Amino acid sequence: MSNSKIIVLIVLLLTFQSCFEDNDDNGAYASEINDFVWKGMNAFYLYKQEILDLANDRFDSSTDYANYLNNYETPEILFESLIYNRENIDKFSVLTDNYIELEQILSGTSVSNGMEFGLSYKPNSSNEIFGVVRYIHPNSNAEANNIKRGDIFTSIDNTVLNISNYNSLLSQENYQVNFATYNDMNTDTTNDDTIELNNINVDLSKQPLNKNPIFHYDIINSSGRNIAYLMYNQFVPNFDNNLEIIFSEFKSTSVDELILDLRYNPGGSINSAVLLSSLITGQFQNEIFSTEQWNTDIQNYWLNNDPEYLINRFLTSENSLNLNRIYILTSRSSASASELVINCLAPYIDVVQVGTTTYGKYQASVTLYDSENFTSQNINPSHTYAIQPLVLKTLNVIGQTDYFNGLIPDFEFEERPYDMGTIGNINEPLLNQTINLIGSKNLYENRMEIYGLIDDSQIFENFSKEMYINKSKFKK
Repeated sequence: MSNSKIIVLIVLLLTFQSCFEDNDDNGAYASEINDFVWKGMNAFYLYKQEILDLANDRFDSSTDYANYLNNYETPEILFESLIYNRENIDKFSVLTDNYIELEQILSGTSVSNGMEFGLSYKPNSSNEIFGVVRYIHPNSNAEANNIKRGDIFTSIDNTVLNISNYNSLLSQENYQVNFATYNDMNTDTTNDDTIELNNINVDLSKQPLNKNPIFHYDIINSSGRNIAYLMYNQFVPNFDNNLEIIFSEFKSTSVDELILDLRYNPGGSINSAVLLSSLITGQFQNEIFSTEQWNTDIQNYWLNNDPEYLINRFLTSENSLNLNRIYILTSRSSASASELVINCLAPYIDVVQVGTTTYGKYQASVTLYDSENFTSQNINPSHTYAIQPLVLKTLNVIGQTDYFNGLIPDFEFEERPYDMGTIGNINEPLLNQTINLIGSKNLYENRMEIYGLIDDSQIFENFSKEMYINKSKFKK
């Protein structure tokens, strides 16, 4: 029996031996999808101990259990009833009625028009919102329409964006973007800034799009140093080999410094985060990168039987750079696996964080399917529901976690909507300031956050800020 089946069997035995003896006839009483949702959450949910309805001794009999499930008209309602503190703690666990779509998103494919943007309040307003284009995906509808980084928009379908309507307007499959011009009046404050429509309107449509997370990389020579630069926008296992190839190029050029641009990276695979961190370093192979904390049942099982399962270790790669310092660019859009890299490298090397404070997500999830062992083998063919619950939180080697307010930069520098620059160009403001830091801290210009970020385009793609366990880890 594989280890994945052992862990599921152990947890389920703990659950159902204390609940009732016979659960084979649940289908006669309760929705099979509700049954799957409850069992998956009972077995793996990180905050199980906080939810009374997930207790192992919650039900006295199969009938009691079936009656409970039948009280919920839909799996969605049941799922939400089992979430711990949705507003503040668990903002991320999700239920989907289409696991095929979920798998595509986690592998880097989604339905998108290719325009990635940030949203902020208009100057002097606490209601109206404007958007700034951050970058455009190649081969996308937005690229075909010649939309560029730094473009400003204030309306969709001729409706002014505000805090109440932006979600519904921008989540549409098709919409017209009404662009505008930002004028900062050449002053250092926003009080006199204006944003005016410029009569440029573009119709966009969302289509299946395979997004390459490696947006740009280069080697920059500055002040006699070879500085490697990499903008990496999502931790996707499908592109791990590409990372190896890029770091091989960096290594062959004998780079002195590395600037890792995670300012727009919402997260992704833990395994990919371990790989990237191992390519940055190399001198810590087999040392502890991170540890995991699961719910009490699972945690105690692994502590008593195989503590190594709870540890992620640095990998060995011939392409590792063996650096003792790294510069990491961040923003409020940097989340989960991006923060994992920062938090877990910090005890080992000098991590210089430049930009604005990160999102604050330290929990990871896994995809659970309606199958005997919750894996993608022999899935119940009668539906396509799956759950992606938080199952663990990550800690670095010295136990640091729970950074729910985000990771604060060492050097604060906010992008300005009227001066975005070109990604990878040495004059792009955030990159330029980081190069200045490498050359001389006296050249660095501190730029406090005045615009702030309300939201970004990632919110319109489900599961965007997930940090998840790869199947190989889940099946260990």
